[in-house]
Order: sequence, then C-alpha cells, then structure tokens
Amino acid sequence: MAAVKVTADTFEQEVLKSEVPVLVDFWAPWCGPCKMLSPVVEQLADEADGFKVASVNVDDEMDLAEQFGISAIPCLVVFENGQEVRRSTGVIPKEQILNLIRG
Repeated sequence: MAAVKVTADTFEQEVLKSEVPVLVDFWAPWCGPCKMLSPVVEQLADEADGFKVASVNVDDEMDLAEQFGISAIPCLVVFENGQEVRRSTGVIPKEQILNLIRG
C-alpha cells in the first residue's frame, strides 16, 4: 500500500486515531534529501506490516508542520496512540527507519 497523503483535514483520522503505529514523512518537493528518502519510504509503505506510512507535504500543509515543530526536512515522526513517540531528521537507511518504527 502506498503512503497515505495526509492533509490537515485528514491528519487526525489517519494518524492520531490510527489503531497501528504511523510513520509520518514530512517532506517538500524541492528538497533534495527528501527525494533521496522518498523511494525508501514508499518501499516501507508497500511492505508495511503492523504499521502504516503517511506523507505530509510541508509546502501544502504549513500549519501541520508548525504544529509538530518541523524545522528541518525530511523529518520522520512515529505516532502511537495519537502521540508522537520518536522522530528522526535527515536521510537514514531503511533499517534505521524500521528501528524508529519499532522503537
């Protein structure tokens, strides 16, 4: 399953009310490191087992980026039970992302 594109209107339902952990990728189309990380995030979304992957374009969703204190991208944030539990900024390998999701 591809990453779910999330907006301010759908964030609560898709992320905060999710029954499984959610990896949220905060990114922008002009961001080189985001473009490097994107294929890895999409691969994780396709392989997701016990979690889901969401995607937030910070250019389109500035309020969400501000709400969660996103000051650098790419930024991966893991939410469990409606709460942020872990985050990582910058490009990291797939295995590190999986460790971020698992805690």
